[in-house]
Amino acid sequence: MEGIEKLKEVQGDIWDYHKQGHWIVITTNGFVKKNGECVMGRGVAAQAKSRFPDLPSLLGTWIKESGNQIALFGHYRIATFPVKRNWWEKASLSLIEASCAQLVNLVDLAHLETPIYIVRPGCGNGLLDWKDVKPILERYLDDRFIICQK
Repeated sequence: MEGIEKLKEVQGDIWDYHKQGHWIVITTNGFVKKNGECVMGRGVAAQAKSRFPDLPSLLGTWIKESGNQIALFGHYRIATFPVKRNWWEKASLSLIEASCAQLVNLVDLAHLETPIYIVRPGCGNGLLDWKDVKPILERYLDDRFIICQK
């Protein structure tokens, strides 16, 4: 899918958009602990965990059953967006690209209400530079998606 030429970005807290009833996308990894929970220890994932304490367990179950791919949690209006395979690794540009393609397909299939807000994937604790990630997002994400940066 051909994306937009210039990705729309806003300044602010992604949770403010969530409070307004919008879907948000949180970046995640594919590491499941022995207790069955996905590691959600930093960044927007840790924020989601503090708001929704059962989310690490739900995501851990999803990863064990479906692999490290996007999950939609409709009752929370949250989509997960894998950027790492393991929590201790640097984010992967190829995984971000695969997650972009999957996100667009799932939003289409699920007819999710838009706009959908997403943080700069892989650019915080994933240690990637926005200049390297942005072109990937521009290829896939259309005007239904808005990048939210603090």
